[in-house]
Amino acid sequence: MSVTPLLYAVIPAGGSGTRLWPLSRAGNPKFLHALTGEPATLLQATVHRLDRLTAPEQTLVVTGVAHATAVGRQLPDLPEANVLVEPSPRDSCAAIGLAAAVISRREPDAIMGSFAADHLVRDRETFERTIREAVDGAREGYLMTIGITPNKPETGYGYLRCGDEVGPGPVRMVEEFAEKPSHDVALEYVASGRYLWNAGMFVWRVDVFLAELRRQQPALFDGLTEIAAAWGGPHQDAVLGEVWPQLTRISVDYAVMEGAAAAGLVATVPGTFGWNDVGDFDTLGEVLDPTDEAGNIVVGSAKTESGEPPVLFHDAGGLIVVPESGRLIAALGVENLIIVDTEDAVLVCHRDRAQDVKHLVDKLKEQGEHQYV
Repeated sequence: MSVTPLLYAVIPAGGSGTRLWPLSRAGNPKFLHALTGEPATLLQATVHRLDRLTAPEQTLVVTGVAHATAVGRQLPDLPEANVLVEPSPRDSCAAIGLAAAVISRREPDAIMGSFAADHLVRDRETFERTIREAVDGAREGYLMTIGITPNKPETGYGYLRCGDEVGPGPVRMVEEFAEKPSHDVALEYVASGRYLWNAGMFVWRVDVFLAELRRQQPALFDGLTEIAAAWGGPHQDAVLGEVWPQLTRISVDYAVMEGAAAAGLVATVPGTFGWNDVGDFDTLGEVLDPTDEAGNIVVGSAKTESGEPPVLFHDAGGLIVVPESGRLIAALGVENLIIVDTEDAVLVCHRDRAQDVKHLVDKLKEQGEHQYV
């Protein structure tokens, strides 16, 4: 199958995955880990998932200084110039906007897709078909999103409120970007049939996106345009160092997509391709197959001398265990716990508190214990 002409794939690879602490850290975030039972890391799996839609020369990764070397090492086929290194985190609009501005200078008519580095997709064929449908919508001038058809009232995702269909295909207008809801509101969303999960995947013509960025965020547009004009030249570092810290720190949803939706410029393709954002350990437990009949799950490749994972279960069920340090973890008479053992930190919590792990990271920062973050 040939690649889609002029489609550039952009993979923002940032953040520290605080809900997957202590496995995911600022210096070694979750997208650099192999978490799904396969040897590939989440980042490598993302690039592989896109290789029939585009080519390595048209695949870009936007990442931070701390991760650039690891990204290059994990993606040896990616041209070095396609790893865009941001000096400091400025949220998703700066990262995605930088890629769009750089691509625009290479190919002004290009279509760009943005795909997070830490998502999981089970059905690649359906994913590819969905992206091609989004590309068709982008050619018509829409800022396209990929909405995930919800299978439960999830409170950990934002939602897209959909309107009328656009033409005879699956594309629907997006009327509103909705915040993460309460459980009762999520129930209403799912029952209405009008809402999709916001997966944070976007497809658009770079000229359309940059025009909308200029309309809504003129200062951010001007800064990114100045940086892109110097990109790859002798003054890149100087311009980047001067302009980047002044850029507005804002997500692309808030900066562009919400306002564009209100103006009737955003559309979506519903996706049913087994998507998951692997956001916390409980979610990871839903993705992986159980290790034993009691529903326990062991994450990682650590093995004892006998070739078995360094875990021992007795009258224990529904556990998610990450024996990262290689030490033996023994669990007796407990259920539905998360146990993560790394060289310098151990996490134990109930599975229904998985999303609250980020509060531990916040507390470590407040205490100045940055070596654990």
